Amino acid sequence: MSVALTKSPPPISTRQDKLRVMVVDDSVVIRGMISRWIGAEPDMEVSASLRTGLDAVNQIDRIKPDVAVLDIEMPELDGISALPQLLAKKRDLVIIMASTLTRRNAEISFKALSLGAADYIPKPESTREATAAETFHHDLIQKIRHLGARARRRASPGASPAPAPAERAREVSIHPVAAPVAQLPLARRPFSMLAPRVLLIGSSTGGPQALMALVADIGPVIDRFPVLITQHMPPTFTTILAEHLARASRRSAHEAVDGEIVKPGRIYLAPGGRHMRVVRHGADATIALDDGPPVNFCKPAVDPLFNSAIDVWQGGIMSVILTGMGSDGMRGGKEIVAAGGSVIAQDEATSVVWGMPGAAANAGICAAVLPLNHIAPKLVRLFSGDRS
Repeated sequence: MSVALTKSPPPISTRQDKLRVMVVDDSVVIRGMISRWIGAEPDMEVSASLRTGLDAVNQIDRIKPDVAVLDIEMPELDGISALPQLLAKKRDLVIIMASTLTRRNAEISFKALSLGAADYIPKPESTREATAAETFHHDLIQKIRHLGARARRRASPGASPAPAPAERAREVSIHPVAAPVAQLPLARRPFSMLAPRVLLIGSSTGGPQALMALVADIGPVIDRFPVLITQHMPPTFTTILAEHLARASRRSAHEAVDGEIVKPGRIYLAPGGRHMRVVRHGADATIALDDGPPVNFCKPAVDPLFNSAIDVWQGGIMSVILTGMGSDGMRGGKEIVAAGGSVIAQDEATSVVWGMPGAAANAGICAAVLPLNHIAPKLVRLFSGDRS
């Protein structure tokens, strides 16, 4: 997850434009803290502060929120049970699941994503821990702002109608969505003529769904080449994600271990809270994990992986930047291109947030900007020798 010491300026808003946020948590301390943070932002407001999922379901028609921050563990009706009922009543509602860092809650958060939740956020074990609370504060406000703004754009006149909850849970991972507005063509560069020897992937918000869809369709690539992934995600959550990636790909996938040799046929996932790099050790590439400071406000971050891979594979790198907030991966992508490798970015229409892939696309470093469901076939062709 991201860690921030600074806060990006919000857009200027009038009261009518403010994002309406419903906070649902059985802890009065958490509700009060989140409500204060939201109330301090000029572009959002608290539409309701509720104790249970049942309260949220019963009152949503009256409250009409744009975004709901929904706790997992609550009396009367918990978050995972309230989720489909809320989406049934308000199809375009953006739901961000909030939970403490336990394996059970991580599993529930992944289930929530499959049921239509837009994202998740880990709550600190104690609000008295300054660093943890500041991270939670920053990440929550950014998720509300970016996900809420995207939902509003899609609900504006001329945009595609909101999908039903079941469709919404699958759209990012399977179906490209029509872009809301026409855009000027982005600069492209040719794919490298060097044969790729490794696949590197970076992702953040919306990444788990996108990653599972992608790895399910790149079996021929995984079988012959190593795949290394950095997803902005905390500990425990990356453990669960690795298990989901193994099931989706039907290949070996695990959290990377410091010092292990990188081999074809395997997916290596950066563990939450540690940067993953690769280093040359004799004839082998090996994993190097470190507990250094956040990079791009993130830990793990994509740039350390991308930059370190150049020393190992030089121009034989194929990199993919998927949906996510911020610009992590863009600088590392520039270095990969300068070394002779290639970058593919997910397009805006199929991204939950077009921050990371958009930064790469707008920097002019991409050989292709593609809908999610076009990326896997392209990778299979490129790793089979097609350089077009």
